[in-house]
Amino acid sequence: MEIVLVGLNHRTAPVEVRERVSFTAEQVRRASEELRARGILEETLVLSTCNRSEVYGVPPESSHECAPGLSSFLSEFHAVRPDVLSVSLYHHYDRQAVEHLFRVSAGLDSMLLGEAEILGQVREAYRFAHEHGATGPVLNRLFQGALEVGKRVRTETELGTRPMSVASAGVKLAERIFGKLTERTALVLGAGTISEQVVSQLRDKGIAHLNVMNRSRDRAQELAQAFGGKVVGWGEWDSALRTPDVVVSSVAADDPVLRREILERAMATRGNRALFLMDLGMPRNIEAAVGELYNVYLYNMDDLSEIVQQNRNARENEIPRAESIVTEHVGKFLSWQASVELVGLVEALRNRIRDERAAFVRARMESIKHLSESDRAHVEKLMDEMLEKLLLEPAQRLRGEKELRRKIQNVEALRDLFLSNREKP
Repeated sequence: MEIVLVGLNHRTAPVEVRERVSFTAEQVRRASEELRARGILEETLVLSTCNRSEVYGVPPESSHECAPGLSSFLSEFHAVRPDVLSVSLYHHYDRQAVEHLFRVSAGLDSMLLGEAEILGQVREAYRFAHEHGATGPVLNRLFQGALEVGKRVRTETELGTRPMSVASAGVKLAERIFGKLTERTALVLGAGTISEQVVSQLRDKGIAHLNVMNRSRDRAQELAQAFGGKVVGWGEWDSALRTPDVVVSSVAADDPVLRREILERAMATRGNRALFLMDLGMPRNIEAAVGELYNVYLYNMDDLSEIVQQNRNARENEIPRAESIVTEHVGKFLSWQASVELVGLVEALRNRIRDERAAFVRARMESIKHLSESDRAHVEKLMDEMLEKLLLEPAQRLRGEKELRRKIQNVEALRDLFLSNREKP
């Protein structure tokens, strides 16, 4: 029942690396199937967001032995050289992996402290893995606990009050360029969750004109109507880029949708009027060379550092309370994990004792030949009853006393103590 986590995030990898290791929904499904088919993991869950790509799993044997194979798999799966990827990867095991996930779900490990989107992203990753049969009892319990942690942190601490999101940070950055947005025009590329949040934020800031562009026109129409905007046909760049002051992009695409040559034409048409571009896509939606153009201000996830720090300063007093909730739930999960493993340990002890009893009786048959078959059977039954009683009370206490389960968390030590070098469950 060991747990392994291999991943990278905004702290360990720049956006150029993160975008190469991000997963689409189809890649998540395929990676989970391959990991289980190869015997690397028995249970799997992939969490991939704009700021992290992480694989959680339950290995068939040791989590420490499994981690190198998991790292190699990520390198192979995404066609990234091992030497490039290895410097960005972290490996967490068991308690450390549990604590990391609970902090992620609480918004404590996000670029924006208390980030609004991450809890929903954890929930969606769990739903997807569960529906595709990739999780089992361990990851089910782990991620249910993570969702409970996230909910409690947002309910019981100020981290859930006026939560900062990537969308709101991007809009704040636009305000720094243009000041108030009440006389500005915005173009939003994409119509997913982040785009919807961007549109909502822009409306709250009083944006004068709002246009939405998306591959699915129906979805673009739905989003535009909800916020009083207009739809622009996908790919109609010459007309779409003529009027906006602000362009925010969050599109699921393997390659950039806005390239330098498109923006060069647009800026010529605009008379080089200032244009703010916020790329919230992962992989990035806007070619980096666009930022070299005159009067074009291009930002991506990694350019939010100053806003990130202001966000943290405003909320850091709530960190200890959130951390205490994480610690409480880490203890609960480890207690549950220990109780399940201890039940298996008790059963293994029971089987060993039965084997030892049978061997003991066989070795001493000569000395009890004077007993009848019925008498010997009676003696064996009494021995079984005595040995069963020795195990029955601890097993019942283990099932009924939460405090006892909390205290016993190093099951491996008990296995080594009582099962010696014999086969372990």
